[in-house]
Amino acid sequence: MRSRGLRPLMAGAAAIFAIGLLAGCTSSGDEGEPDTNQGTTSDENAASGDTVTIGWSGPEADHGWLGAINTGAINAADSFDDVELLQAEGTNDANQQIAAVEKFINDGVDAIVLLPTDGAALTQVAQKAMDAGIPVINVDREFSSTFASRATILGDNYGMGVSAGTYICEELGGQSDAVVAEIAGIDSLPLTQDRSQGFADALEGCGLEVGPRVAADFTVAGGESAASQLLSANPQIDAIWNHDDDQGVGVMAAIDAAGRDEFFMVGGAGSVNMMDRIAADDSVMKATVIYPSTQAADGIALARLIAQDKTMSDLITPSVPFRIVLDAPVVTKDNVDEFIDLAFES
Repeated sequence: MRSRGLRPLMAGAAAIFAIGLLAGCTSSGDEGEPDTNQGTTSDENAASGDTVTIGWSGPEADHGWLGAINTGAINAADSFDDVELLQAEGTNDANQQIAAVEKFINDGVDAIVLLPTDGAALTQVAQKAMDAGIPVINVDREFSSTFASRATILGDNYGMGVSAGTYICEELGGQSDAVVAEIAGIDSLPLTQDRSQGFADALEGCGLEVGPRVAADFTVAGGESAASQLLSANPQIDAIWNHDDDQGVGVMAAIDAAGRDEFFMVGGAGSVNMMDRIAADDSVMKATVIYPSTQAADGIALARLIAQDKTMSDLITPSVPFRIVLDAPVVTKDNVDEFIDLAFES
């Protein structure tokens, strides 16, 4: 298995511009100039500052994307000589994660980066940290209260669906009777519901609709089982969107076993496995939609800025944004080289 380097990055923040005017005139009649040099510069942000202790907690790394999330957080912290990272053991048990955050609070960390196993379940303890003066960076799965975090960084689940649907519309080129299938993740999760809604909305925009649909569970075994069911029930398919590249390993196994190749498939999240297939261009796998596995790395970088009272240097407003939603671009054989270095291994 190959391992590709994951570098922390600050991505996806929209530019925010503020224009200031000085009221009144000077004795010479000249107007004042707006001050656009507030906040910290990129050099000041890069420079070593006071050491800050950041607590990091996320779910158990039970599939490739979450493994990359965890590795990204560690690598981001290691890239700063003024960050000490306290890492809680990954868990899918909300009570255990609450206990980990409680310990961070008792330890008096300077900031907490938290990818909750359940956003609603972790809201109260995140609010407790905020009330104690510890800024919380909420990653990926949102809390149920905006008061529970200082900043939130997210992938765009609805945008993933829109990107996948738009790509399929373009590839089918007005084929109004096309059969478009969907292999979702866990249907009970809001993120899956958002992805499916974006997909349906994009297809509707070009006169198509979601046809056969099954749900898996983000695992290889679940993907293979769901895809086998889909293929056996539908002898003709023109396009498939599979929400998740981890489960896509199983989906591809089912497709290969069935000997089907009359359709093309779009994936989701952005694994090395699927990008290699896209680059080879020798299977039904033609594209995938990015759901950044760099979110926790971004969260560490944001936590450091906030704990050191720094700002995002490329913004005029001297602050760190409250909410950042990262892009969901489509990766094809034409641009795969731009994304594969940040891809994760399933």
